[in-house]
Amino acid sequence: MAEKIIVIDEGTTSTRTMLFTADGTPLGSAQRELKQYYPAPGLVEHDAAEIWEATLACTREMIARAGGADHVAAIGITNQRETVVFWDRSTGEPLARAIVWQDRRTADACAALNAAGHEAMVQAKSGLLLDPYFSGSKIGWALRHWPQLREAGERLAVGTIESYLIYRLTGGVHVSDATNASRTALMAIDGDGGWDAALCDLFGVPMTLLPEITGCTTTVGATDPALFGGAIPICGMAGDQQAATIGQACLAPGQTKATFGTGAFILSASGRARPVSDNRLLATVLVQEGDVRSYALEGSVFVAGSLIKWLRDGLGLLASAGESEGLARSVEDNGGVYLVPALSGLGAPHWRPDALAALSGLSFASTKAHVARAALEAQAYQAHDLKSAFAADGVDWAELRIDGGMAANDWMAQDLADMLDLTVERPEFVESTALGAAMLAATGAGLYPDLASAAEAMRGRTTRFTPALSAEKRKARLAGWQSALAKVLG
Repeated sequence: MAEKIIVIDEGTTSTRTMLFTADGTPLGSAQRELKQYYPAPGLVEHDAAEIWEATLACTREMIARAGGADHVAAIGITNQRETVVFWDRSTGEPLARAIVWQDRRTADACAALNAAGHEAMVQAKSGLLLDPYFSGSKIGWALRHWPQLREAGERLAVGTIESYLIYRLTGGVHVSDATNASRTALMAIDGDGGWDAALCDLFGVPMTLLPEITGCTTTVGATDPALFGGAIPICGMAGDQQAATIGQACLAPGQTKATFGTGAFILSASGRARPVSDNRLLATVLVQEGDVRSYALEGSVFVAGSLIKWLRDGLGLLASAGESEGLARSVEDNGGVYLVPALSGLGAPHWRPDALAALSGLSFASTKAHVARAALEAQAYQAHDLKSAFAADGVDWAELRIDGGMAANDWMAQDLADMLDLTVERPEFVESTALGAAMLAATGAGLYPDLASAAEAMRGRTTRFTPALSAEKRKARLAGWQSALAKVLG
């Protein structure tokens, strides 16, 4: 029986395909860089044809390593979530560049809709806010401004990245899994809700253009045999942050993962009851198994690893990013130095795009070690602010499971445990996003009876960090952070 799993991990800057065994052991990967296009300030685009060609090349390489299509039980797909593609149903060829999740071209349109009082409806139905980050406003903009889309008429298909790849891999299946669909601001996420007429009308998106919403472990089709020398079932799909949450086995209410990359994305499972946020957090579909949806609450930190990169490249305080850990350990405490990393404004729970970064508490006794430590401490403080917001929304964290590039820093991992007063767990295999897609595909292929069983079997070994800081010191440090933050927030 074929028991190897192929995962297509479609990121913002690269396409990667990974090969796994049924127990989650990685066997290899192939990667191609992707070009980003910036036609004007605030605009970010991809060439969807390049994405397709890179996906084919990487996937063929891993299928060859598996021993051929007959040795692959299933394909899973995980992807940058809010990026949208426009293509011709008859050929599969893109009709325009993809608009990337980072693109801000619809900021004014979203602000106008907010001013007109529409955000409450958007949040109530979709769990999201009125922001150009999400797909709906992007699609509406493209339909208004790109005449070739209107000229395509009934030949036009629209979807997020996984939808586009499935269409091309299968030769015409037009679907989107519920996690990606829930990031469009066009879907009513409660119960068995689908595309919502009121949301689609608000953004000017005809529902006939959109794919069918499906589950994350559903077999949606099989690859065209001509592509890989045999038909392979596609039966595992999720957006990247949901896939990482699944890869960290955060499925029960309160189980929480934080991915510390350029920024930090924190998702906390909330079970089958859709969360409602009064603190401007996002409600999203975590996974759909069959017809059953589970939800998560999500908060985003804008600046995490990019802060360390700035200390290295912008200020020249670090020779390498890894040096930050040694510097943090070289001093007994932060020396009263706090760094509020609002280099791109502040994300959840503050949502202050106008905020500017601040370094406070400096004296002649301060050294670059204190600044480096303050930068790492800022990650725990930002996580603490989010934990408070999550708890206020009724989704408290039972523990924190971390991944991403910064998670390799042992000092930071311990500081998170100390400041959150929680156990922090880090997997030995840090590619949680791809592993989560492999878990979904293995479940969809019938290698495991359900996703919980797949997660338990495939996650692998972990390292645990437990709180070791007194309540008094924790309180004092948090008071210092709140004082520094208050000056930034005004």
